[in-house]
Order: sequence, then C-alpha cells, then structure tokens
Amino acid sequence: MASAEYESIFTYGAPALKYGSGSSDEIGYDLTQYGARRVLVLTDPDVAATGWPGRIAEGITGYGIEVEVFDGVHVEPTDVSMAKAVEHARGHGPWDAFVAVGGGSSIDTAKAVNLLTSNDGELMDYVNAPVGGGRAPAKPLKPLVAVPTTTGTGAESTTVCVLDVLSLKVKSGISHLRLRPTLAVVDPRLTVSQPAAVTAASGMDILCHAAESYTAKPYTSFTRKRPEERVPYCGSNPLADMFAEESLRLLSRSLVAAVTDGSDLQAREDMALAATFAGLGFGNAGVHIPHANAYPVAGQVREFHPEGYPGDEAMVPHGMAVSLTAPAAFEFTFPAAPERHLRVGRLLAPEFEWSGDASGYLPAVLRDLMRRIGIPNGIGAVGFGESDVDSLVAGSLKQQRLLATAPREPSADDLAGILRGSVELW
Repeated sequence: MASAEYESIFTYGAPALKYGSGSSDEIGYDLTQYGARRVLVLTDPDVAATGWPGRIAEGITGYGIEVEVFDGVHVEPTDVSMAKAVEHARGHGPWDAFVAVGGGSSIDTAKAVNLLTSNDGELMDYVNAPVGGGRAPAKPLKPLVAVPTTTGTGAESTTVCVLDVLSLKVKSGISHLRLRPTLAVVDPRLTVSQPAAVTAASGMDILCHAAESYTAKPYTSFTRKRPEERVPYCGSNPLADMFAEESLRLLSRSLVAAVTDGSDLQAREDMALAATFAGLGFGNAGVHIPHANAYPVAGQVREFHPEGYPGDEAMVPHGMAVSLTAPAAFEFTFPAAPERHLRVGRLLAPEFEWSGDASGYLPAVLRDLMRRIGIPNGIGAVGFGESDVDSLVAGSLKQQRLLATAPREPSADDLAGILRGSVELW
C-alpha cells in the first residue's frame, strides 16, 4: 500500500474521438447530438484557403444548423489576436457550439472564445499565474469540436490554451479541465496540404509530447493531493505511457517519410495517429523542460521567419521551439530515468548505432533526426546567442506548471546550461 505521504492516484481524461478519412464530413450529425442550432467555425486565413473549413461548414448546414465562419485566427496566437476573436464571437452570438478547424492556433483560439463567451471577465483573468490571474471558469463551456489540420500540437486532446502575451514578451496559457474539447475529429485528408517545414516542426512537437510525457516525473512521486487540488498533468502513468510508446513507434516510420513526400498518404495517416496518441498521453501525464524552454524562445524571437509559415513577421513555430533544447534537456534528465530515456531512443530509431555514453544516446538520435528533416541547428540558428541565456532562463522559470513535471528539478543554472548547450546542436 502506498504511503499516505505520496500520491497513489492518477487521473485520465480525453475528448470523444472520431478518427479516419472522411470523419470531418460527419460533423453536422455530431453537432445535432449536442442539440446545437447555431455554430461558429474558427480557422485561420491559410487553412480557410484550402477550402476545408467551407466544406465542413456546408456539411453542417445540411443538418439544419446555422453556421458562421470566422477566419481571423492568428497563427501562433497572442493575447491581442485572441481578444479580437472573443470580441467577434461575443458580438455575433450567442452560439450553441464551436468548431475549430486548423492547427493548435485555431483550436486554442476556439478554447479561449468558448471560455469567454461562457464566463465573464477578460483573457488575462484566466491566464496561468504568475503571468495572469489564474482564475478558474465558474460556468460550464459549450461543446467544442476540434478538427486538426496539422499533425502535432495535440490541442484537440488537451485542457490547455497557449498564447503569446505581447506586452511581456512571454508565452503562457490557460489550463483547466473545462477547456478540453468535447470531440476531436481527426481526418488525415486535411493534413495533406501541410508544407514540409510545417510537417517537420509539428512532427517534432509530437515527438517531444511523447518523449516528455514518457520521461515525466512518475505520478507516485508527487506529494499526495486532496481531490480539489488535482490538476490535468499528473505525471507519467501506465495509461499515458502506452499512448506515448505507440506514438513513438509510428513516428519512427512516418516522420521522415511525411516530410520527404507530403503526398504519402500512409505516412500522413501514421502521423495523424501518432499526434492523436501523443495528445492522449501528454494531455494527462504532462510535458516538462523542452516545452518550458520553448515558451521564451518563441516569445522573445526578434527576426527569424521560418519557411512554410504565413506572413512575414518574426516567429519560431511551437514545435520547432520545443525541439531546439530537447537534446540538451534529455541529457540533463537522463539520470532520473535512464531506462526510459534509452527506450525513447530505441523506439524512435531502432537501427541507430551509438558507442558513446548512455546519457548521450537519445540526444544523438534527436540531433540526427532533426538534421534529416531540416530543423534549424539550435537556438543560435533562430537568432539567440549566449547573451540571451539569462533572459530565456527567466522566461523558462515562469513555466512552473511544466517544470513541476520534470523528472529532475532544474535550477536556474541548470536551465542556463541546457540553453547554452542548445545554441548549436551539430
């Protein structure tokens, strides 16, 4: 029997899931099951241009449901862009349900819109402390159907809404069980138009979701919580482990193939399934240091603009930002769970040969894969140098919700070492 001092309970939550080619054609029917009569579809301009949001909206109207499409979602959403979407939704409501069609940006924006059309207050009231007020929603949210068009973010499965707070130059988020979508509709056909560079970045997000949740602090090593204290990220656990392992197996055969040939439908289907499995895992176990570091890397970018992404503003896509410090981060966390780190590497690259120290095996696997799919060579390649490390560390330390799940607790000096070791990867 577990000691009363430590946790003996883990929790698991997930949206209802509809997976497979053609699944997005059935959303109108699905919405009738929630009693929806008036629905807002949220997407971004580039996804709207593919025709999929319009096709989905047309299918919904076929079930007698009134639909409006809002295509003003900002890629890598900010507090300002989310506030504009909320203002639109409040001004044109009320709505019975929401449908998000796009990557994590569209799904996270829809979560914010759902929150703030169902509850009073403003965005920063709900953003995680210490950046925002950390307020919990008092009222239930409306049904949200999440339809990912990228394979990576896992936003369709999670309780988290991520955004850039422009005035503070920091990436933060809102985390609450009520933000989790009601239904995830994963249709691999919608991902075929994803450019190679986007596939690479979002694929690394899948990888890090699976690897971080698998190596996260075990749920049994946390101090025991009262029922009202439980949070969605409860640490690695048997159910999340199962999803993470299968996600890594799928990635080992599909990531390079999908980046190399976007029309490879089998690779696209494997990637969509890998993203789904990783989301079902990390949405409960949690992620840790690579994701904590990714927030300031994305939030403090100055001039870098990635290939394959819209517009000309500076940005480091989330999956790319996560991957850039992952090799050094996993070398740091290795002593806390050596076998788990080695298993991640073996699942990702069964044929990879390594004769060095065991702690360097997973980092070497990651660096080799990142080179092959065109990820930049470290944070130096996206505009950061040694002089930026202190500022990046300060940003990482604000992500205590994520760092709490790290299997080895990092100090400010530890984070600085990881970031310095990530300026150049090869």
